[in-house]
Amino acid sequence: MTKGLIPEVWERSPSRIYTEEIDKYCMEKIYKPTIEAMEKEGRKFKGVLYFGLIITKDGPKVLEYNARFGDPETQVVLPRLNTDIIDIFDAIIDERLDEIEISWNDNACVCVIMASGGYPKEYKTGYEISGIEDAERDANIVVFHAGTKREDGKYYTAGGRVLGVTAMESNLDQAIKKAYEGVGKIKFQDMHYRKDIGIK
Repeated sequence: MTKGLIPEVWERSPSRIYTEEIDKYCMEKIYKPTIEAMEKEGRKFKGVLYFGLIITKDGPKVLEYNARFGDPETQVVLPRLNTDIIDIFDAIIDERLDEIEISWNDNACVCVIMASGGYPKEYKTGYEISGIEDAERDANIVVFHAGTKREDGKYYTAGGRVLGVTAMESNLDQAIKKAYEGVGKIKFQDMHYRKDIGIK
């Protein structure tokens, strides 16, 4: 039995769970009340506020807040963003977010986390990583670094979640296939990743 939160080992966008109905509920019952409470306490917030949610039989519940983007959620969200993120940040700073249109593409995005064997418990690090450049030769694949370090022009494992291999395609099935193609080109000792994405 695990205790506490275990970081995700894969992610997808758009979500099949987070529906418009759930979004409306969260906006009314969670997001707005949180912002209003912060303002009431004199803690007006400008920036990225991450709500870690769990969908229960009693509705969405908050597990955690972070004043940053979620990881690895962001790895499948930002590739679908059409609007320049700098324009969004500028609008947040100037309090004119309601004046800009934020648009998204219709593609599907999938991220497979390549982790060290033993994660999230004990694991060893310091293993050389190969194949990252081979994976990124595909224009629809981006490899995000997490638990890595670079020495003498080579990458080595340096954490539990090592890499996030993200692929974007026109539909979910193709995105899953593409992500696994990228994963297949990367090698390091004791690497581990979910092989059942899209099956469950």
